[in-house]
Amino acid sequence: MKMLVVACVAALTVASCKKVTQPPVVGDPSLADSAEQVMFDVHSMLTNTGVKRGDMFADTVYVFDDQTRFVMRRVRATFNTETGLQNGTLRGDRGLYNLRQKLLEGFGNVVVTSTDGRRLTSNHLKYSQVTNEITSDSAFTLYRGQDVQRGIGFKSDPNITRFQCMRACSGSANVPLGNLTP
Repeated sequence: MKMLVVACVAALTVASCKKVTQPPVVGDPSLADSAEQVMFDVHSMLTNTGVKRGDMFADTVYVFDDQTRFVMRRVRATFNTETGLQNGTLRGDRGLYNLRQKLLEGFGNVVVTSTDGRRLTSNHLKYSQVTNEITSDSAFTLYRGQDVQRGIGFKSDPNITRFQCMRACSGSANVPLGNLTP
């Protein structure tokens, strides 16, 4: 009986000493895993046929497709006229720049601000260097002083002076009553 108890205690001791480990938890692959290059605190000029159309900034840039596609974190851009005057700014949580198409896309809380204070917000928009216009097929809100315009999809220049709403257009405006005649 003593031998049986000693054998059971020895078996339990050996079994309790076995270390059981779980495999490490691995997250989804990150952009850095497949990027050709990763850059930090980046500044680049936006040009079209030798004319500077603006500047682009990003906190982090992931480079893909033989240095023709750039995925950016915390993107900022300034737009210029053909004579070099600043023509508006863009800010977004993320960005995508395609060098072949000369197309900058902003994603997540994108804000375009004109030089005189008009402000356009959307979750996604595109800036084409070739046509020098910003477009979107997403919902937007445009603030012009106290006037507000909303809709889905738009076309505009970077300074938001020529603006075209595509669909579901609505808005509110502050009209002074003193200017109305009976």
